Amino acid sequence: MNKICLALGCLFFGSLTFAQNVTPGPQDAPTEGTAINIAVSYTDESTGDEFFADADKNERKGDLNQALNLFGKAAFEYNNDRKFSRYGAALLRMSNVHMLLTNYKEAEQVVLNAALKTYTKIGSRSGQMASYNQLGKIYFAANKLTQSLWFYTQQGILAQQLKNNTAYIDSVLGIALIKIKKKEYNLATKDVNRAELLAKNAKITQFTQQIKINRSVIADKQGKK
Repeated sequence: MNKICLALGCLFFGSLTFAQNVTPGPQDAPTEGTAINIAVSYTDESTGDEFFADADKNERKGDLNQALNLFGKAAFEYNNDRKFSRYGAALLRMSNVHMLLTNYKEAEQVVLNAALKTYTKIGSRSGQMASYNQLGKIYFAANKLTQSLWFYTQQGILAQQLKNNTAYIDSVLGIALIKIKKKEYNLATKDVNRAELLAKNAKITQFTQQIKINRSVIADKQGKK
């Protein structure tokens, strides 16, 4: 049982790492084989960029409270400068830190009340997609599986519209995790197989380990039925 919980934890926190490296930006053109865009570009560097970079460093070294403070400062500066795409990116990173701190309600509200509204207002579908991805992860972590499934599904729909294969595969694997948690192992296996085929056809390799762990977890759980 402990091995299974550990494997599921690795899968979930592996997806968090993916979320930190994928980032919503203003570019909504099709991005073949690229992830949701959430990092800030450092051209025309500003005070907001400095806060964002420092926050990122603190999050990576595990100082989550300081990271949260600095992402908040970055968001404030970007909003003042009317750099709304970067503002949204900082908000999503704030949400992610709240989630890591298990502040699920705060993580949810930052996305629903600020990031998603901002991306919708500026017409950034890639930003909306990243917001759906983040909400999928938050609700999964909070064990609200129905809500998590809905937002991963919305991410997948937008990813297909944007022809973003990486983001679509990520959504499929997120849904597979939900089905594993709900003990729907046959359905989860179909999602994992579909993700593997999509990744192979698109020559995307970053999900190889995640797919392998998913299969191992399903096999362990089915073996103990």
